[in-house]
Amino acid sequence: MCCDACFNLGLSESVRLVAHLYSLRDDANLVGQARFGITSKSEQLGITMPVLRELARAHRRNHPLALELWASGIHDARVLATLVENPQQITRGQMEAWVRDADNWALTDALAFLFDRTEFAEAKAHAWSARQGEFVKRTGFAMMAGMAVHRPELPDEIFLGFLPVIAREATEERNFAKKGVNWALRQIGKRNPALRRAAMVEAQRIGKLDSRAARWIAADALRELGQV
Repeated sequence: MCCDACFNLGLSESVRLVAHLYSLRDDANLVGQARFGITSKSEQLGITMPVLRELARAHRRNHPLALELWASGIHDARVLATLVENPQQITRGQMEAWVRDADNWALTDALAFLFDRTEFAEAKAHAWSARQGEFVKRTGFAMMAGMAVHRPELPDEIFLGFLPVIAREATEERNFAKKGVNWALRQIGKRNPALRRAAMVEAQRIGKLDSRAARWIAADALRELGQV
């Protein structure tokens, strides 16, 4: 819970939550996050995901609060915003604004696991997969992976439509984007037996490309899907 003093001051919910986040700052965890490539140009407090998820429980589906938390510019508050946001109230403009702010894989993946539940998910995944920015591109592919896990109602045709996009971007050498491409291919293949077969055929094609990144993407996907 936030401190009693914050409540007594009559501050807004977002201000109280941000104040509480500051009280949870963990400099040792900041060092640990940096080792795993989680660094941001924004202020970063080193709060772990389990702590943020627990904090989000009391604020689910709160669109105004999510907007205010994101506007704070603090990395940890932005991750929290993805956990309290209501996917049904997200607009295309909001998605574009938020994805442009994302500058590390932890935030892009948190965004992907929010945006994959929106009505714009398929269109944005296609659009962002073709963008030049590494983290925008990763968000697009992380959304494909997230949709494969979180959207059981979607037809196979949507995921079959993602496979040529994965092949198109399989020569991507940048680490976080490359891993996003690989993640999408693996998760699509895990969705059901028909998609597993299709993903493995696509992986075999990708493995024949003259690209070290493509060969890694293909080999890793075939190794994992062969064990499913």
